[in-house]
Amino acid sequence: MKIISDIGIQIPQVYLPKQGVDLTKWAVIACDQFTSEPEYWHDVEKTVGDAPSTLNLTFPEVHLEAPNPEGRIQNIQASMKKYLDEGILAPRDGFVYVERTVAGKTRKGVVLCLDLERYDYHKGSSSLIRATEGTIEDRLPPRVKIREGAALEFPHILVLIDDPNHTVIEPLSAAKTQFETLYDFELMLGSGHLAGYAVNSEFENKVVEALRGLASPETFAAKYGVSKDLPVLLFAMGDGNHSLATAKAIWEKNKAQVGMDHPSRYALVEIENVHDEALEFEPIHRVIFGVKKDVVGEMKAAFGDNFNYFDVASSNEMIRRVDNADESKQLIGLVGGALRGQFGVIEISNPALNLAVGTLQTFLDGFIKSGGAEKIDYVHGEDVVEKLALQPNNAGFYLAGMHKSELFKTVILDGALPRKTFSMGEAKEKRFYMEARKIGG
Repeated sequence: MKIISDIGIQIPQVYLPKQGVDLTKWAVIACDQFTSEPEYWHDVEKTVGDAPSTLNLTFPEVHLEAPNPEGRIQNIQASMKKYLDEGILAPRDGFVYVERTVAGKTRKGVVLCLDLERYDYHKGSSSLIRATEGTIEDRLPPRVKIREGAALEFPHILVLIDDPNHTVIEPLSAAKTQFETLYDFELMLGSGHLAGYAVNSEFENKVVEALRGLASPETFAAKYGVSKDLPVLLFAMGDGNHSLATAKAIWEKNKAQVGMDHPSRYALVEIENVHDEALEFEPIHRVIFGVKKDVVGEMKAAFGDNFNYFDVASSNEMIRRVDNADESKQLIGLVGGALRGQFGVIEISNPALNLAVGTLQTFLDGFIKSGGAEKIDYVHGEDVVEKLALQPNNAGFYLAGMHKSELFKTVILDGALPRKTFSMGEAKEKRFYMEARKIGG
């Protein structure tokens, strides 16, 4: 495959289902979605039935704590081999231009490979490809087990570029009638529509040159008001941070044995423009399960005189207050947790961290470690927070979102954000598994 080393990409060979495969059953949402809603995954299983599907090739995290995860991984790897041997998947070379339509909005992207040699997820990284949030290395081992020994990768990774002049992806939209249509179908369970097009060689070259323009040190310095000597950030993680970190961990472990030209040096991703009008940043809320300590009391003890708590009459009032907080204090909504009412607002003055999500996460890490609750989950949508948090022995935390225009400059100047700070859309807007790439035998 063609490697463009100066901008850290490879033009991929992707594998797509052969003609006749039911694509609505084939494509399944990212494995880290609906982890506290097993009923969603039951509906996926009913929809797929015995048809060829990425459900058989990925590991939904809702099942991570189920018995015999090793058996599931073996089945995944056997299914990959079977699909390849039976010709269910066929290869093609080149970029794929992707359009995802959901809730009346169409998001645009390009599927390509990133060079893991140009990526560093550790704190303080100055690599061309960077994490936007803290990477929890304890979360990598189960993912490594799944990817190691796999013949194929099926990414749900979305990576962002900061292209305010719309030079990279948007020209493909205007030219798509010149491209071969690779797929065009409705996604399962109300998640919208997905279409993909084979980018021809003329526009492939235009994409490469436009990315080179964004990576110019002069352009970079002028855009962010920084020195030309500051290392360029071209690709910033959007979704799938731990999936790309897993690919990096395996590459670092194996590269001495397999050599620098091995396919596992690269990872298949979809890039999107942070300035795409259809791309929205949504906050990621927290729900804790099996609460054993008084949440409000423990927060009061942790933050002292900087802590205040107020009951509010409704979910709408809680959301209104949190979303309209001024910069002098950090506000966090609290749902359930054996409150006098069902909804409240936490107020933190003089916070040590810049974002409310970081302040909350630091507290919750210690709260769970000390036995205050059994586990935590990260969820999308205030309705999901409310549904889960109002169940007995649970509590939920509602957070306001950050503006997407702040992302690149914040990462460049301050480094990675607190983990699970933002999400690119709500759960049903997440990437579905569609394209594959060969990474093993």
